[in-house]
Amino acid sequence: MQVTLVHVRVKPENVDAFVAATRANHEASIGEPGNRRFDVLQAPDDPTRFILYEAYDSAADAAAHKATPHYLAWRDAVAEMMAEPRRGEAMRALFPT
Repeated sequence: MQVTLVHVRVKPENVDAFVAATRANHEASIGEPGNRRFDVLQAPDDPTRFILYEAYDSAADAAAHKATPHYLAWRDAVAEMMAEPRRGEAMRALFPT
């Protein structure tokens, strides 16, 4: 399983718009082949900080996600909302298998 933690910090005035755009990406992503999870997490002490937890069956499935129309639309929609560049952190899932 391929897991990516995407660390995101958005400008305070863009939190609601970011959440709306990310909800649309989440809803489409969970229907992708090979998707196991696509969780959107917000820091309770800082509403501008998010982590996207993306789990796919394989690295190929995760890479295919980056070519979907919904991902490309999300990427473009949120680009100017970012307070800093988002950072993806690839992880190897040990459990569950």
